[in-house]
Amino acid sequence: MSQNELITPVILSGGSGTRLWPVSTDECPKQFLNLTGPLSMFQLTLERCQEKSLFDLPIIVGSSKHADLAEGQMDEIGASIHAHILEPCARNTAPAIALAALACKNPQGLLLVMPSDHIIKDVPAFQKAVQESLSLAKARWLVTFGIEPKAPETGYGYIQQGEPVFGSSNSFAAQQFVEKPHRSNAEKMLAEGGYHWNAGIFLFRADTYLTALAEQAPAMLEAAKKAMEKADQDQTRIKPHEASFAEAPSDSIDYAIMEKAEKVAVTPVDPGWSDVGSWDSLLEIGQSDEQDNVTFGDVLTLESTGNLVHSDGLEITTFGLENLIIVANGKQVMILPKGQSQNVRKIVTARKDSD
Repeated sequence: MSQNELITPVILSGGSGTRLWPVSTDECPKQFLNLTGPLSMFQLTLERCQEKSLFDLPIIVGSSKHADLAEGQMDEIGASIHAHILEPCARNTAPAIALAALACKNPQGLLLVMPSDHIIKDVPAFQKAVQESLSLAKARWLVTFGIEPKAPETGYGYIQQGEPVFGSSNSFAAQQFVEKPHRSNAEKMLAEGGYHWNAGIFLFRADTYLTALAEQAPAMLEAAKKAMEKADQDQTRIKPHEASFAEAPSDSIDYAIMEKAEKVAVTPVDPGWSDVGSWDSLLEIGQSDEQDNVTFGDVLTLESTGNLVHSDGLEITTFGLENLIIVANGKQVMILPKGQSQNVRKIVTARKDSD
């Protein structure tokens, strides 16, 4: 690929990660934590797009309060970037991606939009799916990547595939987007086939996305343009104008664009993906011992089975425990049954209310 044809990765790192409290905090959300190994998920995402024959330098879009943290982690792995856009306020993914599209060196350049807090175990399979989707994206399709569902999950959105896209044997027209379903609907979709988990990963030309914004969300595009026109820049750091960006309607790319645009395609892929969206998901993807315990930190499990025990700052020893999630971070300890980690947000809210 020539320099002008290289893909610009856009890494979204503005999430707060409250579902992984007490380890994930406002000061250090989950994308910057080493939850699965020596590198953070932010660093793993950066490493996923280091193939120089395929990728140009990435654009990072994240919170201004995490700027030093993010850049410190970039330095740790020697990652170079094109721009680090510091959102002055959170307006969801659609405006964040607009900032990146406006910052792209080549208006017709391809953008690969990825969350910074996901795990992809089979990177070659993922990159192969991206390469197979290049021709569609160049032809002004908005491409999303659908993950092969492993179970009737109710915590993910789904994409239903339609007919194969002309000229592509691997991609399909996106027939509909289904929001997080009830379990009965999820089971029905899984049995029917042709539905994929929506991983929030996209491939399209920068100008294709901006044109879609002009058609579907013109106020959002106008706010993003004003914010970038009045932005302050210091080397790779770009600080959009706060008052202008705050005028952008807060909306996700799915709601604002993907569910409304005409030329939307889905490329199925099975790359060992996880959004690490809960402690239960970390239990599923973690390396377990002979008793099916997954442990992190200074942990000893005796006659205990099926537990996740994560310690940062405490020695934890269990005896005779089954199917629990135990998480310690400094002085904070949380214990709940396996399968109940969707209630962490309730815990966080209750804690704030009690302060």
